[in-house]
Amino acid sequence: MREHQNLDVLVIGAGFNGVYQLHKLRKAGFLVKVFEAGSGLGGVWYWNRYPGARVDTEFSDYQFSLKELWEDWNWTERFPGRQELINYFSYIDRKLDLNRDISFNTRVTSASFDSTTNRWSVFTNVGITVNPRFLVLCTGFASKPLFPNILGLDTFQGTVHHTSSWPQVGHDMTGKRVGVLGTGASGVQVIQEAAPIAGHLTVFQRTPNLALPMNQRRISVATQTRMKEDMYPILFKRRQQTFTGFHYDYLPLGRFYDMSPEERYIFLDDVWKKGGFHYWLGSFGDLFFDQKVNDEVYAFWRKKVLERVRNPAMQRKLAPEKPPHPFGVKRVSLEQCYYEVFNQPNVALIDINENPIVEITQKGVKTQDGVVHDLDVLVLATGFDAVTGSISQIDITGMDGISIGDKWKKGPSTYLGMTVSGYPNMFFPYGLHGPTALCNGPTCAVRPSIDTLFRESNNNSSQEIQGDWIVDCLTYLRRHNYTRIDAKREASEAWVQRVADIFSKGLFDGTKSWYTGAN
Repeated sequence: MREHQNLDVLVIGAGFNGVYQLHKLRKAGFLVKVFEAGSGLGGVWYWNRYPGARVDTEFSDYQFSLKELWEDWNWTERFPGRQELINYFSYIDRKLDLNRDISFNTRVTSASFDSTTNRWSVFTNVGITVNPRFLVLCTGFASKPLFPNILGLDTFQGTVHHTSSWPQVGHDMTGKRVGVLGTGASGVQVIQEAAPIAGHLTVFQRTPNLALPMNQRRISVATQTRMKEDMYPILFKRRQQTFTGFHYDYLPLGRFYDMSPEERYIFLDDVWKKGGFHYWLGSFGDLFFDQKVNDEVYAFWRKKVLERVRNPAMQRKLAPEKPPHPFGVKRVSLEQCYYEVFNQPNVALIDINENPIVEITQKGVKTQDGVVHDLDVLVLATGFDAVTGSISQIDITGMDGISIGDKWKKGPSTYLGMTVSGYPNMFFPYGLHGPTALCNGPTCAVRPSIDTLFRESNNNSSQEIQGDWIVDCLTYLRRHNYTRIDAKREASEAWVQRVADIFSKGLFDGTKSWYTGAN
């Protein structure tokens, strides 16, 4: 790497955004390298090895739109599992020859900007130092695990695994007493896998997961061959035109009130049967803004869930009459048999709002009622220090010598959701103040700004896509012999206020989630 110390661009992270940046920047003639902390491609999918790990986006949307990639690739399932996604990255590597410009097992520990040379000094855990002109952080929104602050966690004598650091060789839970702490997306998936094989499964729930049926199915090669003849190019263009980067979209605002109650019920039943996010992101656009609409959507969801859960006590915990928060203001999870799990005699559900965890002992988890839930395996499905944590875990200092983590303690600030004032020549796709929370990795690599999501932009904004925007920006700077670019503080403040104003129009406020920075 010594011969590449003065890079044009250093990309951090080899997930969807990182490999896209590498490919596009190389094609544009830049000297670019990627540093990746893991030993392989995949980003979050390299690390997410827990049982049941699976993407929540349909195969047709969760892939790159480059023809040289999709024309020879076929998926096997509507919602690909972790191993198939790793296989996809290996395929991309072979097609685009990515490996030659990637340093694996190389974690960036710090970076500082030198205003005399207009270059970054980047340091790693393996002693490599490089000085790129530009720094592109493709660290994603979920790369720093969040561990619960519970008394005695380090005293537990059984096995503890966080879902983000599951052993590569796996862990057999057959016949064991398993506890799962957390019922977010990873918690739901682990629970579905553990319940059929565990001797006993105890689930510790803070907030009911308002999950939707995945409606998983196999996808034939013949089906995809037909789609490639005409539908693929259309679907890829369509996903850049919609609210969230999927090929389907909400009904226009106000459409809810144009329908009779019977028409609305039939419509909700139709999108429910489609599975996936159709019930959430292909339903009424008003559900984010109008409590009456949201209540009706929740009531339909609750009716469907109650039909699958037999025990009244379980029904109350999993689908309470009063919703724990407005439907859809947290990222919705997809499930395949989650609610049926709680009909099994070997499964217990602890509501830690009613019966909080007091401590973790050598034998298991002790709750406020004095009961120690004996465990052999404790799974921490407690998520991530989302969005900001992926960046702030690196000691990045800007013009004023302040680390970005300390700067954001006063409140996150960005410009366009891709740059930070005072940190010149630094960019990041799929981060805060962008479309991250309502999007997916491949689409966000080529995705409009948050303005477009809320129909608040002019017609040109939808063309300023994140991944290509960064490449186009660097190409412009090179063409005009500029060596430095930095967002003005006033522009950043205006952008943050813009995002806040848009956000305040919805039902998101007051709900604890990674959307609102609760974790």
